[in-house]
Amino acid sequence: MTEQTEPTVRTEPSMPAEPAESAPPLPDPAPVKKDRRVLRAALRWTAAVVVFAAVGAGTAYGITGMDRTDVPGLATQSDGRWDYPTLVKPPLPSGSPAPFDERNLAGAHYADLRALVLPAPAGAVEDKKLRGKDGWLATKDFLAEYAEKDARDELAQKFVDDGLRHVAARGWRTPDGTRTRVYLLQFGTAAVVDELFQKDMAPVSGPSEQLRGAGTSAFDDDFPTQAHDYNIPYSVYVESKPYGAEQVRQGYLSAGDVLAVIVQSRKGAAKAVPFRQTVALQSELLG
Repeated sequence: MTEQTEPTVRTEPSMPAEPAESAPPLPDPAPVKKDRRVLRAALRWTAAVVVFAAVGAGTAYGITGMDRTDVPGLATQSDGRWDYPTLVKPPLPSGSPAPFDERNLAGAHYADLRALVLPAPAGAVEDKKLRGKDGWLATKDFLAEYAEKDARDELAQKFVDDGLRHVAARGWRTPDGTRTRVYLLQFGTAAVVDELFQKDMAPVSGPSEQLRGAGTSAFDDDFPTQAHDYNIPYSVYVESKPYGAEQVRQGYLSAGDVLAVIVQSRKGAAKAVPFRQTVALQSELLG
């Protein structure tokens, strides 16, 4: 057997270190006196930082846990729309088509007309006089919206000739003083309503008859075309300046066999946004 020998490691001889130059000894440091006032101040600042951190965390948690409208300065301002309840169309009688169904040549609304009147928004006070008897308003109470007696008499005869069946209505006053009246007049066919709408009550040139309390009115060119059901022709008017103590806005919708009349008035000026919203929602219910 071959014996294994440990490898030999060669090392260089170490060089002797040069003697270091001697340096003069440093004096011992003088003892430092601890100022108790400095210690107390440091403790106070440390405690303050802890408190501010805790308060900051609590405030951040409180703000992030709140709705935006609950935080002062961050509340989203209203755009002027009213808070209407969720709209629900009344059910149709079994087998009856919707008013704009292609099978419904007369454009008839088979649902209960009283359930198609727009409900009042939140916070409004309803005008019980417009409820009528069993939900049906007398024709003379609708005609009271018009200023001239001759106009009321002429329209009354026109309604008789055209076969007016029902008038359903609702009215209310909102906290800002706006008065709203919504009338639904139901006739025999859509053809009757269309002629009444175009020729007798709501031509584009201006309303054919003056409302009580209103002066000269002109077509509202700023009314957004999308603010109504596309199946329903509309005419909307705003009282021109100068007007009296209050301004009046009025709108007419030709919705199949139903003529809708919407009137809003307010001391000073009748706001555009709630009027347009009201027209749009009433149009939606009739569509």
